[in-house]
Amino acid sequence: MKAMVLNKICNLEENKNPLEIANLPDPVPGEKEILVRVTACGVCHTELDEIEGRTPPPKFPVVLGHEVVGRVEETGSKADKFKIGDRVGIGWIYSACGGCKFCLKGDENLCENFKATGRDANGGYAEYTIVLEDFAYKIPDLFSDSEAAPLLCAGAIGYRSLRLTGIKDGQNLGLTGFGASAHLVLKMARHKYPKSNVFVFARSEKERDFAKELGAVWAGGTEEESPEKLDCMIDTTPAWKPIVEALKNLEGGGRLVINAIRKEDRDKEYLVKLDYPTHLWLEKEIKSVANVTRRDISEFLELAGQIPIKPEVEEFTLEDANKALVELKERKIRGAKVLRINL
Repeated sequence: MKAMVLNKICNLEENKNPLEIANLPDPVPGEKEILVRVTACGVCHTELDEIEGRTPPPKFPVVLGHEVVGRVEETGSKADKFKIGDRVGIGWIYSACGGCKFCLKGDENLCENFKATGRDANGGYAEYTIVLEDFAYKIPDLFSDSEAAPLLCAGAIGYRSLRLTGIKDGQNLGLTGFGASAHLVLKMARHKYPKSNVFVFARSEKERDFAKELGAVWAGGTEEESPEKLDCMIDTTPAWKPIVEALKNLEGGGRLVINAIRKEDRDKEYLVKLDYPTHLWLEKEIKSVANVTRRDISEFLELAGQIPIKPEVEEFTLEDANKALVELKERKIRGAKVLRINL
């Protein structure tokens, strides 16, 4: 099969082509696994974290990609959840142990043996991939393959983030950063909390205009003060500055949820600007989001189909994966980027 593979950690600012095209053996499904013929795979910021070593794969070469949509091509001898030809999705959670204290209470995202698709196992930047059948999901019919791909991570992690804010209808929600995940959170929030106003902070004027198109009541730069205090906020950026600036806009008792698997170091010194009475006092909270559970993905796919939530997507060929990654790194974003495969 044809695949785009990562052979080593590198700096994307110095190497604009971190992935190389390769011909790999077709994967063979185990007893409880399915072989998926990939048709679309979303491009996520977490891939940048893998390439640049902030959450490095345990071995190389590796096939990135964890927003995978495709058709079941073959099933293992004991796999009976899906039929040949079924359309399925695969998300960031590739597997968890199932028996630890976290897994037993439904927090498999915190499992010490959590395995990630496209990092700990080959993912969707390829013509085929395999996954345990219990970690694959039926895709609602109303979504195209490209529309469905970002739902599996950007949408699901956004869903988890929104839930962790503890927002109640009528409370003000802030979003800092406005890429693939945040634009889906905005659509979700407008449906689930129709009395709540959404305020967006983004450094790009195009992103701010896009947010207002989708229903944000206000959109400003990262450092601006919102016209009203915010009860909760979600940060979807790789930087530290948005966190500090977000905290000054929180209402007393408000919560900031950080939706990022890693933060880059380039502006870490901005943290020295933290001023206790301005940013942290009055019982403000900061909470991180760690991975997703299968429940997050399943529930969000159902919700997305009901609303419906359709992401804005920009398509690339598999061979153009490097171009998509560099554009993501350079914040050339409107919605989500998706690779189309097996066209």
